[in-house]
Amino acid sequence: MSRENSMKPIYIDYLNALDIDALALTDEEILNAIETSLAAQGNGETVTEPRVHLEPDAAFHGHFNVLRGYVAPLNLAGVKIVGDFVDNYKLNYPSEFGVLNLFDPRTGAPRAILDATVITDMRTGAITALGAKYLARKDSKILGHVGARGTAYWNVRLLDHLYDFDEIRVHSRRPESRDAFAAKLSVDLGKKIVVTDNWRACVEGADIVVEASRLPEPQPMLKTEWIKPGAFVVPYGTMSAVELSLTDIMDKLVVDDWGQCKGGKFGSLRAHVEAGKLSEQTLHAELGQIVAGRKTGRENDGETILFWHRGLSLSDIALGHAMLEKAKAANIGQRLRFA
Repeated sequence: MSRENSMKPIYIDYLNALDIDALALTDEEILNAIETSLAAQGNGETVTEPRVHLEPDAAFHGHFNVLRGYVAPLNLAGVKIVGDFVDNYKLNYPSEFGVLNLFDPRTGAPRAILDATVITDMRTGAITALGAKYLARKDSKILGHVGARGTAYWNVRLLDHLYDFDEIRVHSRRPESRDAFAAKLSVDLGKKIVVTDNWRACVEGADIVVEASRLPEPQPMLKTEWIKPGAFVVPYGTMSAVELSLTDIMDKLVVDDWGQCKGGKFGSLRAHVEAGKLSEQTLHAELGQIVAGRKTGRENDGETILFWHRGLSLSDIALGHAMLEKAKAANIGQRLRFA
C-alpha cells in the first residue's frame, strides 16, 4: 500500500518574516499571548527543558540556542533554534536568526514552521514588560535601558505601553547604534528619547533598569550603587555586566524558569548562581507562579526587585500560536504538504 493511500495528508502552516510583518500584532496581542503562557507555566500545565547550546567555532563569536517546550492549553509542543552572533551587525544582519517548529504533542506530527527572529524579540520584550507589570512600582516613570540591538526595541516599546514613561534613557557602546535606536523609538512612541554616552547616566536613579548589553565577555559595567531603592532591575545579557553585589540589595529575586537559570555557561547572573547568591533558597519565585497567583509579586513601593529571564520556549510557542490564529483569520501565510 502506498504512503498516500495509508495516511491522511499532513500539512504544515508556514509563516515567513514578511507574513509576520503583515500580521501587525498589536502590543496587547503580544502581551496577552505571553501572559497566558506564563499562567499555564505557573499552574503546572507546561513542560520546559533547559536550553542547550551549539558553538560552531569560537572565531564566529556566536552560538545557537535550542529551546524545547510543551503548552497543554494550546495543545502544542515546540522546538526553537535561534542563533546569537554578536558581529552580525557588520553584515547588516540582526544579531539573532531563529526558526520555530510546532508539533502535535500526541503524535509528533509537524504543525507549523515560523520565522522566529521577530518572535524572539517580541516575546523577550513581553517577558520584560510583564515582569514589570507584576514587580515594578506602578508609578514608575523613568526607564534606563542599556543595549540597542536584538530584543531591545520590544523591551522599550512594550514597557512604555504599560507605563507611558516620562523619561526613557538608552545607551549602547556604539554611538551610531544608540542614536539610530533612539530615533526609531522616538518616531514609534511619539516622545523624546534621551541618549546617554555612559552606563551611569543611563541607569542611575531609574525606576526600571534593563540591561540587555552585548558584551563579548563578562565585565561589571553596571554598578550596584547606581540602583535606587524601590527600583525594578532586569539584567539578562548573555555575558554578565553586573557586579556580584547586585543581588545583595534585592528584596526579591525572580526568574522565568529556575531549571534554565541554575545551569549552563551563559547568562547575566551565572556568577551569582555559582557563588550561591542566587539559589533555590534565595529565589523568591518564578514569574509564572506570580502571574498564576501562587506567589506574591511586589508587595510595597520600597521593595527593590530583580528579575532575570533566560527566555522560555513556552513564550515562543504561545506567540507562534497567536500568530497562526491571526494568520488563518486574515488568510496570510502558506500551507505546505509534508506527507
